[in-house]
Amino acid sequence: MKQIPLTLLVWLFLLALPARAQWLTQTLNLKQGWNAVFLHVDSGYATVDELIGAAAPLVTPIEQVWRWDPKPTTAQFIISPQQPIDTGSQWVSWKRASGSGSALRRLAGNTAYLVYSTTDYTWELKGRPVLPSYQWSVSGLNFFGFPTVPTSPPSFDQFLAGVPSLQLGEIFRYNGGELSSDNPARIFAFRSIPVVRGEAYWIRAGEVYNSYYGPFEVTATGNGQIQFGDSLNSYSFRLRNLTSSPLTVTLKLKESESAPAGQTPIAGLPPLLVRGEQNQTNLTYTYSELTLGASQSWTLAPQGQQGSETEVVIGLDRVQVTGAPTDLLAGLLELTDSLGQTRIDLAVSAEVSVPTGLWVGAAAVTSVGQYLQSYLRDANNQLVVNTNGAYVVTGIITNLTPVPTAYPLRIIVHNPDSGPATLWQRIFFGYNATTNPIVANQESALAPNLISQARRLSASHLPWSKANPGWSFSGPLAQGAVVKASITNDFRDQASNPFLHTYHPDHDNLNASFRNELPQGSESYTIVREITLSVDPPADDFNSRVNASANLSGRYLESIRVQGLARAGNTFDARRFDVSGAFSLNRISGIPTLTLVP
Repeated sequence: MKQIPLTLLVWLFLLALPARAQWLTQTLNLKQGWNAVFLHVDSGYATVDELIGAAAPLVTPIEQVWRWDPKPTTAQFIISPQQPIDTGSQWVSWKRASGSGSALRRLAGNTAYLVYSTTDYTWELKGRPVLPSYQWSVSGLNFFGFPTVPTSPPSFDQFLAGVPSLQLGEIFRYNGGELSSDNPARIFAFRSIPVVRGEAYWIRAGEVYNSYYGPFEVTATGNGQIQFGDSLNSYSFRLRNLTSSPLTVTLKLKESESAPAGQTPIAGLPPLLVRGEQNQTNLTYTYSELTLGASQSWTLAPQGQQGSETEVVIGLDRVQVTGAPTDLLAGLLELTDSLGQTRIDLAVSAEVSVPTGLWVGAAAVTSVGQYLQSYLRDANNQLVVNTNGAYVVTGIITNLTPVPTAYPLRIIVHNPDSGPATLWQRIFFGYNATTNPIVANQESALAPNLISQARRLSASHLPWSKANPGWSFSGPLAQGAVVKASITNDFRDQASNPFLHTYHPDHDNLNASFRNELPQGSESYTIVREITLSVDPPADDFNSRVNASANLSGRYLESIRVQGLARAGNTFDARRFDVSGAFSLNRISGIPTLTLVP
C-alpha cells in the first residue's frame, strides 16, 4: 500500500455525533389575525406540531403558519405582496386542522412566515441563533426581516440611511386582522416607524443588488453556529463596516438558555480566547480571554477605506476545558454596533476533548551520547601502556553532545479510551467491510473494495514483525504525562536485526558449517531500546492553547543497550548509548478502539 509523509496527512475520520446546540428564545408579539414574522433562530429540533400544534405542551391560539419559500434562481416578478394559497404558489403551510399532515413540518431560521392567531399572543420560540443570510431578488419583492436590537429599535429612516436603493423602494407591513387591499399596507411616510426585530416586511430592493442587514456585516462559514466539538480549535469570521463613518463593533459572551426537553443539557460556558496581534519575533499570536459579560471591540474605518473590515479569530482554550467527555459547553456571542441599531447572535459550543485515537508525528534527535574512552597519559603527555601492551583506560565519556543535523524518527501512537497507549511500527486506517472507519494493525482488517481510500503509516526505525503487536507505554498519552516503552530486537531476528545479514557467512549468526546457531554476541547482538516521551505543557500563546487537544510535544529520550556475550558474574555484557531531542505529535483520528488482527 502507498505510504504518505506526515506533512501531507490531512485525512480525518468524522464520526456521527448527536445534535448539540445552544439556545435563545425569540419573542414575537402576535396580533389577532395575520402577522408577518422573521425567525432569527432555528427551531428545527422539533416539528411545528410539537411546538404550537396539538402535540405541543402549551395550547396556543396559532391556527396557521405559512412559510415564504421562493426559488432564488427563478425570476419572481412579484408586483405586490402575495396572498398565501396552497397550490401554484411559493408558499408552504401548516394548519392546525391538518396537524401532522401539513406540508410545513419544521421552522427554519432566516425565513419569513405568515402566522394567523385567533387572539393577541406573545409567542416565545426557542431555537438556535443563525447568522443573517438572505438571497435578495431585484426582480420583485423580498419577504425579509432585519436583526435590529430588541429594545428601542431604529426607525426605517435611520436604519436605511446608508442604502438609498432601499429608501426609495417599496415597503409593506402587516397590521394584524384579516388580509385585505390595505393589509399588508404600504409604508409611505416611514421615518418614525421602527424596524422591529422578528417582524417581516415585503421590500422591493430596486435595480441594485444588495445584501444589507444593518450597519455592519458578519461573514462566516456555514450558518454562524460555532461548533468546536472535541476537535475544532479555532473559528474565524469577518466584520465589515457598511456605513460612511467609523463604526465600532462590540463582542460579548453570554450564557445560553437551558436546552429544550429531549436535547443535550448544557454543563457550562466554553472558555474562549480572542486572537491578538502576531509576535514578529517568534511568529506566535497573543490572546485575550473572553469571559462572561466581558467585551472585545473593533473600530472599523468607513466603508471602502483601508481598515473598514477585520478578521476575528475565536479559539477554544483547551487548557481550561474541564468536565466529563460527554459534557456540552455552550454559550452565545453577541455582536452589536456603536449606532445601537443591530444585534447579531452567534451560537458557540464545545465538548470536553479526550486524547484518544491515533497520534502521528516525529522526534528529532539532536544529541547523542558519545561512547568514547579516555586514556592515561604520563608527565610528557604520552599514552601509558600496561603490562599487556594495551593503553590504560581511565574512563568512558558518555555525555550527550549535539549533532550537526537532527535525525528524524517517525512516531505512531494509539491512545485508547482506557489503559496505556501503544507504540506502533506500522498502522492502517480506512474502512472495514461495513464501511465504518477503523484503525488497525493489519491490512487484512480493511475492506478490499475500499483499499484505495485507506492509508498505511510506518516507522522504519522500529523492528518489523509479521504479527505487528505494538509496544505498550507505561501509561496513557496526555498533557504533562511521562510515558515509557521498551522495545527488544532479538539477536536472532532475521527480519529486522541490523546486525544480521542472512546471506553473508560472517553475519548470519551461524557456525562455519551453517548448521548451528551461534550465541548472542558472536555475530549479532540483542538491542533493547527504552523510549521515553515527556509531554510538555502547551506554551502560553493563542495557537498552543487552542491546539492543546490536537498537538502534543515535549522531550524525546532513548536509551539503547546492545547486549553481547555473557561475562563472569553477568548474564550478558551490555553497552549503552543515550540520545535525546524533541518530539511533536498530531492527533489525526479520534477512534478510541484499535482493531487487532492476529
